[in-house]
Amino acid sequence: MLIDGELSHPAEAEERYDFDLFVIGAGSGGVRASRFSASHGAKVGICELPFDPISSEVIGGIGGTCVIRGCVPKKILMYGATFGPELQDARSYGWDVHEKVDFDWKKLLQKKTDEIVRLNGIYKRLLTNSGVKMYEGEGKIVGPHEVEVTQLDGTKIGYSAKHILIATGSRAVIPDIPGKELGITSDEALSLEELPKRVVVLGGGYIAVEFASIWNGMGAKVELCFRRELPLGGFDDEMRAVVARNLEGRGINMHPRTNLTELIKAENGIKVITDHGEELLADVVLFATGRAPNSKRLNLKAVGVEVDEHGAVKVDDYSRTSVPSIWAVGDVTNRMNLTPVALMEGSFFANTVFGGEPTKPDYNHVPYAVFCIPPLSVVGLSEEEAIQRGKGDILVFTSSFNPMKNTISGRQEKTVMKLVVDADTQKVLGASMCGPDAPEIMQGIAVALKCGATKQQFDSTVGIHPSAAEEFVTMRTVTRRVEASGKLKTNL
Repeated sequence: MLIDGELSHPAEAEERYDFDLFVIGAGSGGVRASRFSASHGAKVGICELPFDPISSEVIGGIGGTCVIRGCVPKKILMYGATFGPELQDARSYGWDVHEKVDFDWKKLLQKKTDEIVRLNGIYKRLLTNSGVKMYEGEGKIVGPHEVEVTQLDGTKIGYSAKHILIATGSRAVIPDIPGKELGITSDEALSLEELPKRVVVLGGGYIAVEFASIWNGMGAKVELCFRRELPLGGFDDEMRAVVARNLEGRGINMHPRTNLTELIKAENGIKVITDHGEELLADVVLFATGRAPNSKRLNLKAVGVEVDEHGAVKVDDYSRTSVPSIWAVGDVTNRMNLTPVALMEGSFFANTVFGGEPTKPDYNHVPYAVFCIPPLSVVGLSEEEAIQRGKGDILVFTSSFNPMKNTISGRQEKTVMKLVVDADTQKVLGASMCGPDAPEIMQGIAVALKCGATKQQFDSTVGIHPSAAEEFVTMRTVTRRVEASGKLKTNL
């Protein structure tokens, strides 16, 4: 078998194992790796913790974070939240919407739960139909080729495998402040029994701005506290400012350069103390302060698998750990923590180990989206990254306009689009959009960037009219040119 371009040792090939591959963790990456490995003829086993919408060290579920307590249920709630503002806009389109419109949170919550239960069943069937053997329980590694599964009744069973794959994902981090037990994470936020009327969100990343948008759209008063001047650190600064403006425009109270120092139980809610001495009152406090790799219960140190200071499993370009027979994919490696990336890593692991085709994951031109309202979506380099990495001048093209829908509804919220271009080669290095349908549009733009499209090719493409997407192929005028030194050269 070809692994990393090397033939496996004949003596090793003759050893007998219970499985060719045993996977710990049946989330997106683990399920994909299992199924694809099985399709190459491997005998595969996989273990996962028992199902529940709210996770813990001993609770999980086949489908993983994305399906059960992440992307999917979050987007269902996001869809629900968009109807509030849409109903307001509908009046301008002739719809006689009465002032009092009731929203049934529990009905939506049940629909969400029904859907994740359905998807959990689909993932189980996908594994079964692929010939993968499933085990419910907690897995840990006890040797280079040995896995121990603790079943629900406490019984421990060992299995041997030629290869072991770690795909245990990550878990939400709770800040260590007095009263932290009064706060919740995104797990609980997706399963609240009652819709809160007052919410404080701590954090400035994806999860923070998404939940702020969801609760705001459902009528709650939302306070968003974050440590930097703008939310969404790491994104293009210009687009971060657009998102902040939109959140504020929709009624979310922004608290930049603010942290929480204490939560106190009060008669009428939770008293929230900021590091500026400000007091806020909330029904719910959401900690959206990052996630940590799920690795501490895997017994990795004992078997020689190296992890970094955050607990992320260290891997090489092919997802192999410091122990040759043990591999890792997905959030537990803390490379690029996105579901489609975990799917890519799982696919390429199977190709490398069982397909005879060593394949490195490619992290260039990975598109991603923040499902705030309206959403932000990007692919490629931000303006700041392009300036930092580039050797030549950078051309920036931007367009800010009122979407056609808003011209009738009167909503004062602009769509903003941006292209970052290498001045010498005319290659499009990055694209960003904040506005309705941004993720749907950006997926197509990602294909163009993956193929190395130039600005001339964008310009020569005929647009679809009337649409927002056509703006990406009609931006003719340079907004600004930035010298290789990072100094602004022109601002047209």
